[in-house]
Amino acid sequence: MHSFDAPRFPERLGAFDARRTPVLRTDVLVIGAGIAGASAALSAADEGASVLCVTKAPFEDANTAWAMGGVAAVLEEIDSFDLHVGDTLRVGAGLSSRPVVESVVREGPETVRWLESLGARFDRNADGRLLLGREGGHSVHRVVHARGDATGQEIERTLADALLTHPNILCKVGFFVRDLLVEDGRCVGAILQSAELEVAVRAGSVVLAAGGAGQVFRETTNPAGATGDGPALAFRAGASLADLEFFQFHPTVLYIAGASRFLISEVVRGAGAHLVDAQGERFMTSVHADAELAPRDVVSRAILDRMVATGDTHVYLDLSDVHGDPHTLFPSISRICGAFDIDIARDPIPVRPGAHYLIGGVKTDECGRSDLPGLFAVGEAAATGLHGANRLASNSLLEGAVVGRAAGRVAAADAQVCELPHLLVGPHLDPEAPRLQIEDMLYSLKSLMWREVGLVRTESSLAEAVHRIGLWNHYLERSAQHGRRAHELQNMLLTSALIAIAARERTESRGTHFRADHPERDDATWCGHLVLRRGAEGDVVLQKTDVKPASDSLLPAHPGQTR
Repeated sequence: MHSFDAPRFPERLGAFDARRTPVLRTDVLVIGAGIAGASAALSAADEGASVLCVTKAPFEDANTAWAMGGVAAVLEEIDSFDLHVGDTLRVGAGLSSRPVVESVVREGPETVRWLESLGARFDRNADGRLLLGREGGHSVHRVVHARGDATGQEIERTLADALLTHPNILCKVGFFVRDLLVEDGRCVGAILQSAELEVAVRAGSVVLAAGGAGQVFRETTNPAGATGDGPALAFRAGASLADLEFFQFHPTVLYIAGASRFLISEVVRGAGAHLVDAQGERFMTSVHADAELAPRDVVSRAILDRMVATGDTHVYLDLSDVHGDPHTLFPSISRICGAFDIDIARDPIPVRPGAHYLIGGVKTDECGRSDLPGLFAVGEAAATGLHGANRLASNSLLEGAVVGRAAGRVAAADAQVCELPHLLVGPHLDPEAPRLQIEDMLYSLKSLMWREVGLVRTESSLAEAVHRIGLWNHYLERSAQHGRRAHELQNMLLTSALIAIAARERTESRGTHFRADHPERDDATWCGHLVLRRGAEGDVVLQKTDVKPASDSLLPAHPGQTR
């Protein structure tokens, strides 16, 4: 274990005085209402616990609502749990926990049935059988979807209805969580901020389901609220984080200069679409035997290589070989592309990679428990060991529901009546410090992360990122700027620094983490996890777990797999 030469971060973003702050009380506080948070809230409420579910944005802006692919589950005789487990371990590049993978995969069929029992309407054929898609890294068709490419919207609609109608759940929309509250080594609640007021919540257990961090990168598929709040909150509170160097980039994001980025789901490639360059040349067949259905990190770097080779800003996704009418199969994609005069049945779609999924997060067990008593983490905010070094497509919605439900049950049982601290001092503010342009610093951070901590990394690029983020964090911490936007930026700076620090430490290439100066996978040294926590002085302390045998090395080779 050692302390890394890196920025120092405060224990909290603001002061807390129990004498002046209104207090709400609940058995279980759930932060976030995507599939993981909603599943935890519903599960805890079904156990009889009182649940307060808070989210800083409307339900439809959760990352879940933006998911297009679906839920991976074993539902056909041609498939098996062993196949799904094997695919997950293989894509995880040696770092997935086999017990966690087996536990989550075996809950797949029940998860689909549970979502349907709540009202989710998944696509079926005329005989009533579920229609299953195939995505990169999967050996068979096993992805359950809704309205073609609107699975996330359907799931979020279903779960929001369930949250709002459950008698044991109170939902508060538009509340930003500034800090977690810790007393005597236990997480006992949180400080919430809205546009009008600040309140404290005293909770028996806290479930952190605050989503991802794609907004720290210039190019991302994530909604505006994905600002890395979860890892930042947990780190400041003293919980351990793991695997933050692994950030998955989605290969195919609609790229039109000046337009918002939009995910072109992997189900499109699963249905037969091909990647081509500006000359119409298909290039994935020479990169990987699975071509466009290779793991996402392989496809993303292949696209980047082709962009560099051709001097272009993007490549194209050609749907001319898709079986069926693309407008019917992918109505959301058809509508968005149509707004830019792209007929997806005729015109290739301009695409490039974008930051998509934070694989690391709060280190937890299979029930979402962190090493800070009273604090649970689920979904994209957590690192359960399922994904390893790279996430298998459509395993995230599955994990969110499975681990979320388990966390809710345990959080309800673990809830303890604890008192809030009376007084907590905030960080020092310098009244003479100049006010900063938040949006300018934000743009600079996103550009820095995309350039230096993106698809291809080096020692020099990562060192530069850590140095600059440290300076910006120092400037912002000294300034007297408060409010959600400033605090979100502080969370983004902290999470970005942790990503860059972990990526600098791991001197190999594995899964989504590619070091141009260390391009080979090194199982002898690096088949383990990097764990980060906050030191007593606000420094970043790293610990590398014991090296273990690569869990994917004993798997039979997937057809077309290259080693």
